[in-house]
Amino acid sequence: MINQPVVKLGIVGVSRDCFPVTLTQARLAALMTEVKNAGLPEVYDCPVTVENENDTMQALAWAKENGINAVCMFLGNFGPEGPTTMFIQKFQGPAMVLAAKEEGKANLASDRGDALCGVLNFSYSVGLRRLRVYIPEYPNVTPQEAVSELADFRHIARVVIGMRNLKVMGFGPRPFDFLACNAPIQPLYDLGVEVQENSELDLKCQFEKVADRKAEIAAIARDMEQELGPCRNTYPEIIDSMAQLELALLDWYENNHGACTYAVFANKCWPAWQPVFHFEPCYVNSRLTGRGIPVACEVDLYGAVSEFMAECASELPATLLDINNSVPDDVIPQGADLAGASKKDLYMGFHCGNTCSSCMKDCKIKYQLIQARLMSPDITKGTLEGQIKPSATTMFRLQSTADARLVSYIAQGEFLDIDPCSFGGIGIAAIPGFARFYRHVLVGKRFPHHGAYAFKHVGKILFEALHLLGVDDINTPLPEGQLYPGENPFAL
Repeated sequence: MINQPVVKLGIVGVSRDCFPVTLTQARLAALMTEVKNAGLPEVYDCPVTVENENDTMQALAWAKENGINAVCMFLGNFGPEGPTTMFIQKFQGPAMVLAAKEEGKANLASDRGDALCGVLNFSYSVGLRRLRVYIPEYPNVTPQEAVSELADFRHIARVVIGMRNLKVMGFGPRPFDFLACNAPIQPLYDLGVEVQENSELDLKCQFEKVADRKAEIAAIARDMEQELGPCRNTYPEIIDSMAQLELALLDWYENNHGACTYAVFANKCWPAWQPVFHFEPCYVNSRLTGRGIPVACEVDLYGAVSEFMAECASELPATLLDINNSVPDDVIPQGADLAGASKKDLYMGFHCGNTCSSCMKDCKIKYQLIQARLMSPDITKGTLEGQIKPSATTMFRLQSTADARLVSYIAQGEFLDIDPCSFGGIGIAAIPGFARFYRHVLVGKRFPHHGAYAFKHVGKILFEALHLLGVDDINTPLPEGQLYPGENPFAL
């Protein structure tokens, strides 16, 4: 996918001067051997072992020269807390710490590293500098264990790097009476995200501006036809118009991300869109999202950002869905596997047709049934509808409250292989503990109706990325027996 950060991870060995520097160097060499054996890409070891501040400056110069944008500080022994944390402070990119386990009893006399102890002093020094650093649940690792932690950190770093270099571009105001899509933008700037708000007229002008680029439009139309095939291209008469919109948005993306490396869209898609454009934008939105440029519905700025974070975490297309409707009992086959959820924990994730075709089965172009109740079906064609494929999923949202505080939620589950018996881009989600989570987090903390969905379990990645970004109000489903704040124990 395009529009995604490439993580170049540097591993910097550190050594306290009263310990043999060769101990850190040998342990880092063993770690790098395992990294290479595992095929972990874009991981580089720093030739400078940091023992003092002069070493710190040399290591920083190496990182800059080699384009390193994420770093792991590796304590091969106790480590020097000052130079180590000074490196992180001046590096300014996402950082983690790992520490070497002792190899065996033969090493405990002359080659003991005491890195378990060193992490304690490291964490204290990190606090003094007010730094946020990723520290794994158990940071003291063998070389083999380190590979798994580094693989996770690459995903965490990708989210953080993406967010620090992101612009969210909106077209139009939120739809009338959709207050949930109207959240303060100050917290986005606090995160380092740029915001560009535009008019629907700007997009109309852009659409008309590219109209004479016939060859490019025709090429996009052919790609759409190939993606859909003859059975799913039910309204071929609007393909050229949809191709023109895709070109318009891609052109806007190229010319407007400006100082930011990455960009996403949050576009108004009803009710004025259909009478002006005479088709729905949903299929185009699904294609761009599938390529790494999320396009959120209903000017949901935080929804677009949440989709982008989900894509960075999973390296897969994500989608934005309404947490939409309950599941009647007669929809659920007898003896169906509910993936650890109860019937009360099931719901349907739905939107008009913005989910990427690769994430759905038997999808086709249709018209938007809800909007067609208020306007001609002829101008509501262009949704991509079908059942969401069965898969793991992570339901996620980053949101601002009305008083400009950042809150979030993360929940993992599955999309079930059960026919929703309904319309739109839709799937039955099974999230263990969802019923209580819905009441006491989604409703209780006033989250809006949209959630971003990654098609992979990436809760660990998103949780740690949020922490590095300074978001600490992270809500997750609680197990039975553990009450949510304000939950009535007598109602259970």
